Order: sequence, then C-alpha cells, then structure tokens
Amino acid sequence: MPAAATAKTVKTAKGKTVKPKKVPPVKYTIDCSTPAGDNIFDTAAFEKYLKDRVKVGGRTGNLGSTVAISRNGAIITITAPTGLFAKRYFKYLTKKFLKKNQIRDWLRVIANSKFSFELRYPQINSNEEEEDGDE
Repeated sequence: MPAAATAKTVKTAKGKTVKPKKVPPVKYTIDCSTPAGDNIFDTAAFEKYLKDRVKVGGRTGNLGSTVAISRNGAIITITAPTGLFAKRYFKYLTKKFLKKNQIRDWLRVIANSKFSFELRYPQINSNEEEEDGDE
C-alpha cells in the first residue's frame, strides 16, 4: 500500500498529498456570576440540566468523549468539536432552563463575545417614569 493512500493524508485536485489541518475544539462559555451571586440561580443544577439535555447525534445523554461540560465557579464551559453545535443552541437551552425554573422574566441571555453568553438583569428605563410624574 503506498504511503499516499494512508488515512492521515488527503489528495488535492492537483494530485498533491496534504495532511489535513487539525481544527481546535470550540469553547462556549455561559457566565452566570451576576444571578448566582444573588442566590437566584443554581449553576450546579444548570450544569446537570445541560448534561442531560444536550443532543449529540440526535440523542440526549450521548456526550461521550467529544463534548465536555464543566463548571468553574459561576461559569459553565462547553467544549465541543468545531461545527457540532451552533451557539444559538446553548442560548435556547439556557432560556428553556430559565423558563422551567420560573426566572425567565427576571434574567436575559446576552451574547458578550463570539463564543460566550452572559446572564443579566433586564435594564429598566427610568426616564419614562420621570416624564409621567411631571404631568
């Protein structure tokens, strides 16, 4: 068997053999420090919820060695191969968890970078209240 036909090399259109590039895994982070500091959000329960609900290959509870969900204080980190999940999927699961625990009305899921989310309290405009008091 020739060396060019091994599984670690790929032939290009011009006939050259090239090693495929290793794509680093993607780390999604969800920062829950604000509500966890106020004791209205349980990060351990959220981590367990994600481990139970994340679908890999169309099945829940099928994380295997490809997906790792870990918690460091109030920050949840999900490490997965590139292209396996969309960032929107974790926003969906976070909102679903908030709704289940009846705290969806008091917290928002905000993207603060390309691969991270943050749970924040909604901003309330006090300008409207001040204007109504003047009349």
